[in-house]
Amino acid sequence: MTAFHTLSRAELYDALDSSAAGLSEAEAAKRLRQYGPNELTVRQQVPEIVKFLLQFKNFFALLLLAGGALAMAAERLDPGAGNLYIAIALLGVVLLNAVFTYIQEHQSERIMDSFRRMLPAMVTVLRDGHPKRMAAAMLVPGDVILLHEGDRVPADGRVIIANDLEVDCASLTGESEPQRLDPDARHDNILESRNMVFSGTLVQIGDGHVIVCNTGMTTQIGGIVALTKSTESTETPIHRELGYFIRVISAIAIALGVMFFIVSVAIGNGAIASLIFAIGIIVANVPEGLLPTVTLSLTMASKRMAAKNALIKNLESVETLGSTTVICTDKTGTLTQNRLGVNTVVLGDREYAADEAGISGDPICDTALQCMALCNAAELTEDGFSGDATDGALLQYVRQVADLDAILRTEKIAEQPFNYAARCMIATHRLPGNDTPRAYLKGAPEAVLDMCDRIMRDDRTEALSTERRDAVIDHYRTLAARGERGLAYAWRPAADSDLPQDGYIFIGLTGMIDPPRPEVPEAMARCHEAGIKVVMITGDYGLTAATIGRQIGLITGTGTVIHGEELAALGEAELAETLRDRDEIIFARIAPAQKLQVVQAFQALGETVTVTGDGVNDAPALKNADMGVAMGRMGTDVAKEASDMVLMDDNFATIVSAIEEGRTIFDNIKKFIAYILTSNIPEILPFIAFVLLDIPLPLTVLLILCIDLGTDILPALGLGAERPETDVMKKKPRPRHERLLSRNLLLMSYGIIGMIQAAAGFFSYFVILYGGGWQWGQALASDDPLYRTTIAGRGPRSRAPPSW
Repeated sequence: MTAFHTLSRAELYDALDSSAAGLSEAEAAKRLRQYGPNELTVRQQVPEIVKFLLQFKNFFALLLLAGGALAMAAERLDPGAGNLYIAIALLGVVLLNAVFTYIQEHQSERIMDSFRRMLPAMVTVLRDGHPKRMAAAMLVPGDVILLHEGDRVPADGRVIIANDLEVDCASLTGESEPQRLDPDARHDNILESRNMVFSGTLVQIGDGHVIVCNTGMTTQIGGIVALTKSTESTETPIHRELGYFIRVISAIAIALGVMFFIVSVAIGNGAIASLIFAIGIIVANVPEGLLPTVTLSLTMASKRMAAKNALIKNLESVETLGSTTVICTDKTGTLTQNRLGVNTVVLGDREYAADEAGISGDPICDTALQCMALCNAAELTEDGFSGDATDGALLQYVRQVADLDAILRTEKIAEQPFNYAARCMIATHRLPGNDTPRAYLKGAPEAVLDMCDRIMRDDRTEALSTERRDAVIDHYRTLAARGERGLAYAWRPAADSDLPQDGYIFIGLTGMIDPPRPEVPEAMARCHEAGIKVVMITGDYGLTAATIGRQIGLITGTGTVIHGEELAALGEAELAETLRDRDEIIFARIAPAQKLQVVQAFQALGETVTVTGDGVNDAPALKNADMGVAMGRMGTDVAKEASDMVLMDDNFATIVSAIEEGRTIFDNIKKFIAYILTSNIPEILPFIAFVLLDIPLPLTVLLILCIDLGTDILPALGLGAERPETDVMKKKPRPRHERLLSRNLLLMSYGIIGMIQAAAGFFSYFVILYGGGWQWGQALASDDPLYRTTIAGRGPRSRAPPSW
């Protein structure tokens, strides 16, 4: 294998038959056929026959199989008594359940596979010299990819351009600290060579260009995958709850079966007859439709959630959705439309509508447009842009009002990417015909103003006095009050430093609008009605966030806006008191670490917290939350990996719909359990009455199975697939630890409703018997028309075991 990390730049291009401009589409297509798609074969495939056989390992199936084996044994001991039919029926029910559950799980796997295809890993690639967004699976050796903060590296490659590029290689090397990369750094050990990036690692800071060297199973992580077997998945909470239910019901069934076997033998019935009665009691207790119904319920729910643009990564998280009490949500792209656009430009003392700026040709306008375009980490593509939404909107604006290509014809010297601590970005360029480089500064107005000592006014500069600074802040507040997101711009000559940190000349402001999503106000009202508190956590200015909050109904009164500096000054007790006592809260100018602090504070109060996020720095909050929700369109791979659910449309209203489905799934399974348990008593008592009260057997084992397959499975499937109740979002969130099978549910099903059903059944049974002239203690032949009327089947001639 070629040691790409040791080659010179020229040798590297020769070895890959490529260049800094990447490949052509035709050459890439040729190499794709040669090397295959950039994919990993992660898991061993389980044979379908093994998947089918695994359906027989649940306790209910084993119980019914044991009953069938006992019936077969009874048939051998007493041939011709009809026990063979019981055995065949029991085995048939187990087989039917296994087939149905296998089919549903197979369909569920196909659905989940389709979900994964709905969320492809996308990457920006240079093809024919132009950036293009495409699926990472289409990468080939020789491609040049553009990496930005938050991206997951899609293949092994050599760094050819790096702007403060730091990559987290912990998934591959175990190193906890991100590694700063340098195109010219080399090392004999490829994993220690700082000029290489590896598939599966994460870009933490900066951006860069990388030429792909290896793809798919030929990457470093591909070699590890080839030697690693997949591990078994952990048991989900819903499976644990079902396991608890099965254990309880099985214990009841076995206890009743054993007890009445002993009673039957004690009052003089034969062992074989008593065994059949015991089997009947056990069969009457076993809910044959449980597992198929649960599987169908989850499958239907996943389909409904997918149709509503919510991808659930783990089904167990659906339960958490149903108990959510607090939603901590971003603003941009989640509550708003993520159609950020420049609406206002403030230059000097003048305010322009966006389409006016650039028309006048003033030096201050030209400088502002240069700063927007050059102090920028986004890339325009055929279908929009790649990178940060704010930077992308600025590039699109400059392209509308000026010659963007002409502005971009510069030599980039250095760049300091945006970071949350400094709240600004710096880029230094040398313009054509100008020997002195220019440093351009863009960021939060308060941060930019702190780095400026002068201000541009028309074609001259003046000292940035206190009055001038206050005037800029007033303009900024005016923009924020209109719901516009303010950004400030500045520049200075950079003769003495590539990335100067002070001495800038203030240029002006832009106000950017991202209108609220039209469906969010209704979703917000549904949250309030459902007892769910919604908290906005944003990096925007407080006044801007509050304006959007009022537009969407998050704030209906005065509300509470807490800025990052204020949050940092609050102690744990003060923060807990604020979160507990205030209903309408917005956190503004919040750093990602503070987002995690808010989440943990809510959890300490006993709240079940759902959190949205899209950036690398959101990952800790997403992972720590009870339910992490990542954005499917604008979210980084890091955020998606840390989350439990991905919103394919980045829409807050989708979260509310998913919570509704989460509540519905739990309710549907609980309805089904209550339904099947109430039918157990009317099926058990006829056997008990036959043994103890000297009456004709009201129900046979075969008849119970027929009834169960009709009254348990089919209606229960309807319950499992039932749509949400109209008032499901008008109830308070359920307790997190509420059990599927509670003591009250068991008492209600067995002790009250089941008894009422049994009484009604016995009443009808005895009305028919006495109406036909039957006397207490009278034996009825199995072919007696009266007995056939009562059970619609064959029965005993006396108290002897029936001829099944």
